Amino acid sequence: MPEKREDTKEEKEIKKEEHQDERIEKLGQLTLQDNEKQQDIHLLSIIGEIEGHDNLSGDSKTTKYEHVLPRLAAIEDSKEIQGVLVILNTMGGDVEAGLAIAEMLSSLSKPTVSLVLGGSHSIGVPIAVSTDYSYIVPTGTMVIHPVRMNGMVIGVPQTFDYFKLIQDRITGFVCRHCKIQRERLEALMMETGVLTKDVGTILVGEEAVKQGIIDEVGGIDKAIRKLHQLIDMQGK
Repeated sequence: MPEKREDTKEEKEIKKEEHQDERIEKLGQLTLQDNEKQQDIHLLSIIGEIEGHDNLSGDSKTTKYEHVLPRLAAIEDSKEIQGVLVILNTMGGDVEAGLAIAEMLSSLSKPTVSLVLGGSHSIGVPIAVSTDYSYIVPTGTMVIHPVRMNGMVIGVPQTFDYFKLIQDRITGFVCRHCKIQRERLEALMMETGVLTKDVGTILVGEEAVKQGIIDEVGGIDKAIRKLHQLIDMQGK
């Protein structure tokens, strides 16, 4: 029986790149490990609409929570992964799925940093603030609005009580994980003069920082540098 030939260095690099490309294409995830500090960082992207129990159209860009949650559990249990960088460009989506992702991120023992790019709207807000430190690019946007429901709604008091319960869960989580006061957050949600034919507020870049939702304005360079610092601090 012929001996199995070991891959050359070049072949290993090609396979590594192919594996990375496949992970990006299928899951929007990647491990950053070629930095000078030799720290393994998991890159998690929250892109498009956050998908819940129902499958969305195949034409939609989605983040599937059934992919994200097991991966976060594996990261917590990993000896190699030392930190998590979360990149967000999301329109929001399923409330339960978004809160589940946010709760998982906030409970990780590994250092975490988030970066809001194009936008982090609706249920994307709790995810953006769930990390140890958060950034938003100068042109990044965050849309703050009350919870919405699709489909048939029964017009009875119990329905509105249920809406309030869901809203209180979201508001409570956000206020526990950033500097904004509950009264101010609720005022932004109920603003009527910003969104056309809707209720809520659009915060752009520096305004999200001034309101106390995001920690700092910055890009990928600051986000990665901060995550390395948090990893170093945890190591000490």
